[in-house]
Amino acid sequence: MAGPIDGRLAISIAREAVELGLDHPGRYDDLATPFADRALPGAFEERRGLFVTLTRDPDDRLRGCVGFPFPAYPLRQAIPRAAWAAAEEDPRFPPVGRRELDGLKIEISILTPPEALRDRARRAAEVVVGRDGLIVERGEASGLLLPQVAVEEGWDPERFLSETCRKAGLPLGAWRRADTIVRRFRAELVRERSPRGPVEAHEL
Repeated sequence: MAGPIDGRLAISIAREAVELGLDHPGRYDDLATPFADRALPGAFEERRGLFVTLTRDPDDRLRGCVGFPFPAYPLRQAIPRAAWAAAEEDPRFPPVGRRELDGLKIEISILTPPEALRDRARRAAEVVVGRDGLIVERGEASGLLLPQVAVEEGWDPERFLSETCRKAGLPLGAWRRADTIVRRFRAELVRERSPRGPVEAHEL
């Protein structure tokens, strides 16, 4: 490990990537390109899963959330790619407009490697609400919920598992089946308190 992530720098990279994409449409096939040669701390060379979430200020309504559950890319690539995808490619929402961006807050969840919960009888007992996020997979279906979702919704572990199944398009009780893969992960959260405002960080 190269040390803790600079949350303010991570947020600034995410916001800059979205701004570049909106201000120069069609210029970049990959929004990670402008950051390829930039001098960044060693922690940004680590391969980590992450999600970038955009919310409206001040009501915190979701505006986009996209990311990589597994550590496929170094953070210097993953952050701008996920930020641009959250702004432009989340199928639940229309693309973010340039004027709209100034009213959006950015949140980044940097994930630990997912850990499989192999004992079906203990899956609910091994999930800690407020600490763990979940990934559920069966066949081609998959769903992920970040740790903060269960806290915000007031779910217990069984409800959290069921809602992750729902996210995957599976029956609510699918997490109990042997052919369903359930993984948990933790997240380091960095987020703006207001658009372009102070950044706070904590580990879930």
